[in-house]
Amino acid sequence: MLRTLFIALGAIIVSVALELFLVPNQITDGGITGISVMSSHLTEWALGIFLFLFNLPFLIIGYKQIGKTFAMSTLLGITVMSIGTALLHPVAPFVDDTLLAFVFGGILLGLGTGLVIRFGGSLDGTEIVAILISRRTAFSVGEIIMFFNFFILLCAGFVFTWESALFSLLAYYIAFKTIDIVVDGLNESKSVWIISDQIDEIGDAIQSRLGRGVTYLSGEGGFSGDPKKVIFCVITRLEEAKLKEIVNHYDDSAFMAVGNIHDVKGGRFKKKAIH
Repeated sequence: MLRTLFIALGAIIVSVALELFLVPNQITDGGITGISVMSSHLTEWALGIFLFLFNLPFLIIGYKQIGKTFAMSTLLGITVMSIGTALLHPVAPFVDDTLLAFVFGGILLGLGTGLVIRFGGSLDGTEIVAILISRRTAFSVGEIIMFFNFFILLCAGFVFTWESALFSLLAYYIAFKTIDIVVDGLNESKSVWIISDQIDEIGDAIQSRLGRGVTYLSGEGGFSGDPKKVIFCVITRLEEAKLKEIVNHYDDSAFMAVGNIHDVKGGRFKKKAIH
């Protein structure tokens, strides 16, 4: 029930972004949505018709190749989005300023799309194609989607104007970054490796002040050959600044490497308040 609610909510938000911000200002999106916007502009048919019909073949492919749950969630999202754009089409645009349109339209587009993705669905057939192509090639899903969208946004320059294509590119970028925040959340995890002569003090401080578990690894300096003790731990992006403060307090010459982690599962320690 919760999945259905949030997928529908995400699709409604995307409908608002398209009909009240982007489309009236000739700003488009990438993927099937972008193709639908341009087709609607050229034929003057309702946007919702193209959104549903163009995504339908990819939805069938997704059902056969990816799974029933994903396909049904995607069908729900696309149906709500198509109906939403049809109902909102007669409504006057929220803003007429192109700058405001691409900024807030991009944010809403990313917010709605991110909600749908987070709860197991999709609003664009190119994502399904990208998943299937990535299984058979060396390209990632993101690289394939970027290639499709570059071509589609290039076409927008011919259908609308090159100024519109550039604004569309900016809106797409804003939406892309917003999707990251919605899908991963502000608590996106980061992995940290620390090498220091004060490793025990730093490890104790991380556990007591951040409430994060640490793992001590044994290493060896490649140049000196000296034995080294290494800390490995996982934190959220909001804790990164505090972690750096802790490390610098005990050893301002410590080596520290921080990387993004897509997913984390398990672990003994629970989050405590930062102090």
